[in-house]
Amino acid sequence: MNEMGMGTKNNHSIRDLGLAAALVSAGHTVVTTEHEPSGRVSFIFTPSDELTEAINQYWSNQLTVPARTYSDNIKVLKNMIYERS
Repeated sequence: MNEMGMGTKNNHSIRDLGLAAALVSAGHTVVTTEHEPSGRVSFIFTPSDELTEAINQYWSNQLTVPARTYSDNIKVLKNMIYERS
């Protein structure tokens, strides 16, 4: 998938804002962000079996998170993007 990939072996890089917000809403933590010269931003998560399962649930439309929490986390992640811009 283009929206996600492995960064170094100690992190998991997610470029998809919706996926990242869903993961945060499900209790996972963004460790940091990586800003590319092209302007693209990746959200970095610590890999775990639980993270992999949440990603799989997201793509299969099985992940359930509170709607307001998800919306709030979109805003938080956008702020993380623009802090460094």
